[in-house]
Amino acid sequence: MTTSSGSVKNAMPPGLQEPNINAEPSSSADDCSNSNTKPIVLVTNSDGIESPGLVHLVEALVLQGLCDVHVCVPQSDKSASAHSVTRGVTVEAFSAQINGATAFEVSGTPVDCVSLALSGALFSWSKPMLVISGINRGSSCGHHMFYSGVVAGAREALLCGVPSLSISLNWKKDESQETDFKDAVVLCLPLIIAAIRDVVNGTFTKSCFLNIEIPTSPLTCKGFKLTKQSMWRSTLNWQAVSTSRYPPGHFLASKQGFGLQFAQIGRDASAAGAARRLTTQKKNLEIVESIGAAGKPDSNRVKKYFRLEFSEKQLEDIDDDLDYRALESGFVAVTPLSLSPHTETNIQMAASDWISSVFPGEQ
Repeated sequence: MTTSSGSVKNAMPPGLQEPNINAEPSSSADDCSNSNTKPIVLVTNSDGIESPGLVHLVEALVLQGLCDVHVCVPQSDKSASAHSVTRGVTVEAFSAQINGATAFEVSGTPVDCVSLALSGALFSWSKPMLVISGINRGSSCGHHMFYSGVVAGAREALLCGVPSLSISLNWKKDESQETDFKDAVVLCLPLIIAAIRDVVNGTFTKSCFLNIEIPTSPLTCKGFKLTKQSMWRSTLNWQAVSTSRYPPGHFLASKQGFGLQFAQIGRDASAAGAARRLTTQKKNLEIVESIGAAGKPDSNRVKKYFRLEFSEKQLEDIDDDLDYRALESGFVAVTPLSLSPHTETNIQMAASDWISSVFPGEQ
């Protein structure tokens, strides 16, 4: 890969073999490390512990045996939580079962998960060598990066000085299927392995994190393309409704089998009562409805209900170097994102140099 408009087709990083996600877990020391201690990789997401993107990614990393895998994810779906944090409320962490990895679910946002994991309060370490956020269900291109919880997880890691990747699959209703997540892992695993190797070697870019967008059909991917953030976004549509409850079959009522728990609380209700959850095995979504100050209904107050729906907006820009265009054209779009809006040229060059070292000789 040479420039932001170049692409890589069916290329593997030098010195790496085709990843075997069906191999037995390695029991030897990390090949990328000079010590007997394997580097630590922290995996987070915005979809929760049962997300197939997370499950397949963690399984592949464990089977590769290159690193010790730790997982810290939200207890419920936080896909559009952006870079929000939980303040003034006690955050709970529950141990979770993922074969080969140490895992926790947290009653907070993706940023909470990364921040807590890096604090040293949850795990026995406070500095993993790499943070991977994903694989998310649905693209995070363009302005969606500002809303995206999975991108925010990677951004928080970079804020804390830890190299990071965010990964999303361009999921499309009636077209995508669960097995696409496993194919997405196979597709992006060489890039992850190269990142692990080069972070250990000190040659991975330090000025940005990489947002990796995987096309809808990973098996027919045309290659990797270094891209820039586009202006693409969905339109936010607010609809007035007659009730606060979501109808049966609505995506929030059924997403990943989450249970629903409705609580009516006054301002004087205890935090414990408001935060009561279903069992951790059956995660829940809480919808809290206020019934007036100090629990006293006020008949003079007007109450209205609204629901937010997303609808896609056509992108007018035809620049092939943009993330959305590359993704829709069947490429893996790799977009370097900085913490500063004034360093775009520098981070594009740094990311281009690193990716060119991973996929040399491809035009």
